[in-house]
Formats: sequence, structure tokens, C-alpha cells
Amino acid sequence: MKETTLKKKRKRLIFRSVLLTVMAGLVVFALLSSHKQDKEVIAKGEKAPDFMLKEFGSDGKSISLSDLKGKGVMVNFWATYCPPCKEEMPAFEEVYPEYKAKGVEFLAVNLDSTDLVVQKFVNKYNLSFPILNDQKGQVMDLYNVDNLPSTLFINEDGEIVDQVIGELSKSQLETNLNKITPED
Repeated sequence: MKETTLKKKRKRLIFRSVLLTVMAGLVVFALLSSHKQDKEVIAKGEKAPDFMLKEFGSDGKSISLSDLKGKGVMVNFWATYCPPCKEEMPAFEEVYPEYKAKGVEFLAVNLDSTDLVVQKFVNKYNLSFPILNDQKGQVMDLYNVDNLPSTLFINEDGEIVDQVIGELSKSQLETNLNKITPED
């Protein structure tokens, strides 16, 4: 009878040890994941890394960030499957003509995998600013972007002035665009 009691205790000890190890692993994973989410996209004041991506619906035309030197540039990382991304697009389109005339360009870096889905979205929202194709996520990785939407505001000297992770309201958008509008 003592042997069966010892066997039960040993099994319980092994089970508890395994459970404790798994729980410790989950805690470490959660801490590392949380740390990764808290990292900044790119620090304010840093030069924005150059990139080149093809524009949707342009028969292979590419745009690079360096092509826009001397202009303010808003770079927005988004996808059609992201609800906050959908919410902010009408505000982008509403203010785009005014800020384009002031020397600010919008680059909407899209992460969707199919052109058809993106084209339907562009048509639905009547988007007139450049939509760039980052299907492989190389620019998203270059800028250490983990969350969508994420928006960077880059001045005419190519420095990052501000960054917003999450949905932008129209007033937040305009406040940040005014920071990167080149002075005449």
C-alpha cells in the first residue's frame, strides 16, 4: 500500500513540475511579446530608411521615399482586413488634396496579398493617393512595424517627426500633417 501511495505522490510531483514549467514558459513568452509590442517603430528625429515599392494599378510604376525628398511625407501601414485602417481612410482622402498642394505626399503601404481586394477597397473609398504594394512585408520589417494601422510623419529633410500607432482621427491627422508641411 505504501508503494502505491509513493507512486501517486511521484506522479503528482511530476505533473506539478511539468505544469509549473509550462506556466513559466508562458509567462516568459508573454513578457517577451509585450516587450516587442512596446518598441517604437522608428525613433523620432531619425532619418527614415529609404524604400521602393510598386504602386497598385500603375502598370509596374514604383515609388521610393527618396523620390520625395523636399516634401513632407506621411507613410501609413495598413490592410483591408484591419477595421481601424478602414475607419481612417476617408479622413486621409478628405485632406489629401489640400496637403498635396502644400507639398505633402501620402504613401499608403498596403500589406494585403491580392491586388483584387486592394483595388475594390480603393474604388469603394475613391482613394487618390498612392497605394503601395508591400505583400512580402519588407518595408513593414524595415520600419519595425508590428501593429496596424501605423503612421509615420516625415519632414522634407527625411527625418521622422512623429509616429502614431493606431487609428488617426481627422484632427490628429491634420495636426501631424502641419508638422511636416514644408515652409515656402
